[in-house]
Formats: sequence, C-alpha cells, structure tokens
Amino acid sequence: MALEKIILGTRGSELALTQTTMVTAALQTARPHLTIERQIIQTSGDKRQDLRFSEFSDVANVDKGIFIKELEIALENGQIDAAVHSLKDVPSDLAAGFTIAAVLPRAAIEDVLITRDAHTLEDLPQGARVGTSSVRRAAQLKLLRPDLEIVEIRGNVPTRVKKVLGEQPLDAVLLAAAGLLRLGLLNASLSRIHIEGQTIHALVLDPATFLPAAGQGAIAIECRAGDEATIQAIRSLNHAETETRVTAEREFLKILGAGCQTPVGAHTWIKDGRLHMAVRVFNEDNLSAKPVEREASRPMHEARELAADLAKFG
Repeated sequence: MALEKIILGTRGSELALTQTTMVTAALQTARPHLTIERQIIQTSGDKRQDLRFSEFSDVANVDKGIFIKELEIALENGQIDAAVHSLKDVPSDLAAGFTIAAVLPRAAIEDVLITRDAHTLEDLPQGARVGTSSVRRAAQLKLLRPDLEIVEIRGNVPTRVKKVLGEQPLDAVLLAAAGLLRLGLLNASLSRIHIEGQTIHALVLDPATFLPAAGQGAIAIECRAGDEATIQAIRSLNHAETETRVTAEREFLKILGAGCQTPVGAHTWIKDGRLHMAVRVFNEDNLSAKPVEREASRPMHEARELAADLAKFG
C-alpha cells in the first residue's frame, strides 16, 4: 500500500521549525500526494537551559544526544515517522533501531564571529569576553587567542546573538553561519546581522583555520531502521555530495569515540574528484595542550577509509 502520510518530529526552536519547514517543502515537491504533519517535541537540551552541556550526564541523566533523545523515543513509539535534526547534534554512534535516511544539501559550514563593532579574531581587545556554547569553538579560540575569556552561553540563536547587546554585553559571540542564514539574520554579503532594529557586525571565519564541527550546516532526517516506506520517501531528498562529506566527518568521530561536545574540528572539501579532510583534535582533559592536526584525501567513495586514515594517530 502506498505511503499516504508522514509525521515529522522536531524541536520547538525557531531554527528547528525553519529546518522542518524546509524538509516539508522538499517532501511536498518530491511526493505531492503525501500528507505531511508536524509534531513539536521538547528535548532534554531544551528543557534544562540552566545546565552547562558538560553537566547533562551527571544531572539530567543524559550523556549523548541531548537534543535528539526524546525525538528518538517518539520515533520508537510510532508517535512520529521521521525526526528532523541539525546533524551536528546527532551522535556519530546512532542508537540501534534508527537510521539517517537522508541529508539535505549542506548550507554554509563556517563559524561566525559576531561583534558590536567590526573586529577580527586577531584584533579583539586583550582579555575580551567571548560567548559560545561549544567546547570545540572554545578550544580553538584559546588556541588562537590564549588571552580571551570564554563565557558559556545557552539559548536559541537570536538570544545568543543579542549577548553582544544590552547593558553588560559580551565583546563577541561565535555561532554557526548556517543557522544565522536560515533564520534570515545574516545579510547576503555575510558581513552584518540585523536583529530587533539593530545592525551588528559579522565575520565569517575561514574553515581551514577555524575548523567546523562534524556535520555542521547539514540537516538530517532520522527514521526507524525497519520503516522501509518512510525511508524510501525520505531518501528521495538525499544530497549525495553532502552525504559523502558528513559520512567521513562522522566516521572520524565514531572511531575516536567522540561525542557531540568533544573538542574536535573536521573540515571536508571536494577537489579534483577527491574527498579531502582536515581534522583538529584537542585533549579533553587539557584543552591548553597542543591539538593533533592532520589532513588527507581519498577517492570520493572511500569516505570511511579516509576517516580511518586520519584516526591513526600513532
């Protein structure tokens, strides 16, 4: 019997809803006769805004996947048929019974430095206070500018952008370009952010220097592993080049046993028909130690082998 309806599960943030709208539009184009419904599900990461990410395993009894666990429970129970995720939030060792059915064409992979006045990383004031929720970003900031004070910030994208405004503003915050673009906050020239009638500066960081997270900029759609009808429908949205790149990045994390909050940067690109990847791995127990940095390439169809090459640190 032909599939008639798909229920998409999503977090309730503005960015998550925007990404789910993108998936819905793509599905409606690919399968015009399919009825698509949306169900908002609050995750552990959304419920406990008071916690630092490092505290979740101890306090909230959640180790990995703090932004997807409840969505996977809803999938398992049949409450939803597919879950829409920012791929960088999805653990590289996906739980049994689930599969990533498709990834959409990747958006910008870069991180963005957001400041009230125009600044580069190099000319931020000595001891500047920089906000981020990512240990990867924090580690790279300290590598490039050991004098900076890192301030952990939580909240949705607009909330974090506004941390550079107000009475006690931070000197800068770091966010992913993809989210800023999808929410329409970052202008076409990638140099300004417009929010609540104010204009602030944005500087896109070179991903070869400031390595992105594995999967950054990619939207993933997760299904139950045995639900062939839904997988087939979702698979029609898959973008092969994005899948190749994120497969290498996520396989590298998987081999390392790294989680979503492990300080690892991974940058992939395709040149002359080959898949290239550069990685930067920090010591979790000593972020000030010199990171391991490696780069390699392989043919496009050898994404997992490329990851294994780079994971051989010996």
